Amino acid sequence: MIIVTGALNGSTVEHLLESVPASQLVVVARDVAKATRFADRGVAVRRGDYAEPSSLPAAFAGADQLLLVSSSDPAADAVALHRNAVEAAVTAGVGRVLYTSHQGAASDTPFGPGRDHAATEQMLADSGLAWTSLRNGFYAHSLAWFLGDWRATGVISVPADGPVSWTAREDAAEAAARILLSDGLYDGPTTLTARAAPTFADVAAIASDVAARPIETVVLGDDEWVEQQVASGQPESRARFVLGMYHAAAGGFFAGTDPLLGDLLGREPATVRDLLTAQPAATDR
Repeated sequence: MIIVTGALNGSTVEHLLESVPASQLVVVARDVAKATRFADRGVAVRRGDYAEPSSLPAAFAGADQLLLVSSSDPAADAVALHRNAVEAAVTAGVGRVLYTSHQGAASDTPFGPGRDHAATEQMLADSGLAWTSLRNGFYAHSLAWFLGDWRATGVISVPADGPVSWTAREDAAEAAARILLSDGLYDGPTTLTARAAPTFADVAAIASDVAARPIETVVLGDDEWVEQQVASGQPESRARFVLGMYHAAAGGFFAGTDPLLGDLLGREPATVRDLLTAQPAATDR
């Protein structure tokens, strides 16, 4: 039996349903109403909430493999939530935990979530469970936010520059399904990234080609960049949280690439050019 946490992680479940009978799948969600589309197809749906430890052992019961999707709430204590889930997996006797981590997982990264992922990986290593950490590249859909309205302004403003292996979340979700179907072939940290890790200057060059006009990268000081974000309507706390991502990029935490994702997919993973080409111009929105 494969159990997947998070009804919103539906893409992996959809891929699993192409190869596995619905009777061998379980979806665990905080709000079971959000998993109705899976229940309608015969997938068992159980309620479980990382913030309610008592709800988890029964939710995870019978799992040969458990896809533990990391907390996405930047305001939450992610490590505490993940600890609840890992302890429940131990209690439930889960065969293997697959955890959605991040390529930049490290205790010394300037990016907060990367430290959370590193702590969770250590937790899994200490748990006695068989585990696989899916170190996904930085999700490419967030690049649209990082770039701002580059088509209109012709400028990409950053507080620091460095390589990032922007990776499509859809590709990572499909790869997770294929790793689950490998029945333990992948163990420990497993890197899943796009083929390239362009800097923001590289991204600007790609954007120039896509837009058929010059797009430049401007590197601002930290405070000036934060002020710019606040002026555009972003909360200062959010801007300072994101600032850590840029410094992690400059420090090389997102620079590595691995061919495994493409090998698992049997095709080239989506690229930054694909993303920018699909991003509509302001006049098309």
